[in-house]
Amino acid sequence: MTVTPATPTGQRFRSGSGRLCLDFMRTLRLRGTAAAIEELDTPQALGAWVAQLGPYPDDQAVPVPTPAVLRQAQQVREAVHTLLAAARSDSGPAGCPADARAVLNRAAAAPPPVPVLDAHGTLIYTAADPVGAVLAAVARDALDLATSPALERVRACSGPNCAAWFLDISRPGNRRWCSMDTCGNQAKKSTWRTKQASAARS
Repeated sequence: MTVTPATPTGQRFRSGSGRLCLDFMRTLRLRGTAAAIEELDTPQALGAWVAQLGPYPDDQAVPVPTPAVLRQAQQVREAVHTLLAAARSDSGPAGCPADARAVLNRAAAAPPPVPVLDAHGTLIYTAADPVGAVLAAVARDALDLATSPALERVRACSGPNCAAWFLDISRPGNRRWCSMDTCGNQAKKSTWRTKQASAARS
């Protein structure tokens, strides 16, 4: 599989999957296809993801991680995917390979972001190692999701140019798109164009 690097400079990462671990999985877009795009291609990109989607205040600087931490983050992300793919299969969480399980257990053992109530009565989060703490939170979230009833609500987006996973919290449980603003809207436009073209040929 060829993966195209694409460091998002000033670009917002995608969120809204319903779980932190699923948002983290989205940083490898179009996974498993020839058009796969690596969003975490530099330490700066990883730091930007943590700053955007981590729980820290906007004014808390996230230090640029080392290349070794970037590699660890990518390993954690792939282990999340491996675990959840196994958990959604007939084998269940027990089918997760030992190496992926070890990566997640090791990451989850690190201290997560710590809640702190400030003088204004606002709950904020802090960590001595902001990136490592968020990776711990990602791993813990994946372990929790893989072993909880919520796993049954994890869906793959029906968008032909997507493949992102999301947690379907709709009451009927039949949500098809990771986002109505993006994939859902694109699908509606495509359906409309197809209908218009069909009508024009009639």
